Amino acid sequence: MNLKTTNPALYYLQRLAFYLLVLVIALYLLAPFFWAVLTSLRSAGDLFLTPAEFIAAPTTFNNYVQVFGNPNFQRGLLYSLIVAVGSVLVSLLLGSFAAYALGRFRFKGKAIVLYVILAVSVFPQIAVLGGLYTLIGNLGLYNNPLGLILSYLIFTIPFTVWVLTSFVRDIPAELEEAALVDGASPLQTLFLVLFPVMMPALVTTGLLAFINAWNEYLFALTFTSTNRTTPVVIANYSGATQFDQPWGPIMAASIVVTVPLIILVLVFQRNIVSGLTAGAVKG
Repeated sequence: MNLKTTNPALYYLQRLAFYLLVLVIALYLLAPFFWAVLTSLRSAGDLFLTPAEFIAAPTTFNNYVQVFGNPNFQRGLLYSLIVAVGSVLVSLLLGSFAAYALGRFRFKGKAIVLYVILAVSVFPQIAVLGGLYTLIGNLGLYNNPLGLILSYLIFTIPFTVWVLTSFVRDIPAELEEAALVDGASPLQTLFLVLFPVMMPALVTTGLLAFINAWNEYLFALTFTSTNRTTPVVIANYSGATQFDQPWGPIMAASIVVTVPLIILVLVFQRNIVSGLTAGAVKG
């Protein structure tokens, strides 16, 4: 017997409380995004209206036209895409090799290596900013997308290695043994046998690393001067005077850089769930 048959009033009360809680959480999470979208569709003069008048104000796409017509924003989108994709590809390649070694082979100090990787992943960016600035300057990569890719590997590779290692541990060893019997080399086994099995974890880590690199601000602000990514470009938006803050274009630019991330998460949501839960339960 369940609660629905023994005490229907209490059952429906619990269900009502649950859905009310879900509704409150959804409103709390979506209200800022809704207001940002609304602000991006209003003119500058509408920002001084009361909330009711602001919501009922006429819609305009002038802010989006202004944003897409801004050459700095166009260049920022290009650099953001180059840096994010480059960071993800390098992280997945190096992280897969490291995860394969840590998840499959036994050697002294493996636990220490894993703990060091975990410690590096929680290191604050400001703690390594000075050293990275000197390194990037000495390598001649200042104001270069390669410099940002190099700096972003600090937080993308540790996360990639940590997630993929737990996934590799749960892959049946029989797959590798069968590939080796058929004459495959270790690299062929990794790329042709294990990579297809690791696809959910690769998609998960790649997408989360892409989001981190796409939204990163501190390194992009410090290591570039003109070839800047969209977070820095948006932060440096200015109006006609020093006292004018163009909230409409700022919100329009923010929506433009957020929508691709939302689409990616919606498209790969099943892979994200399966990738994050992989290795959590051992049978």
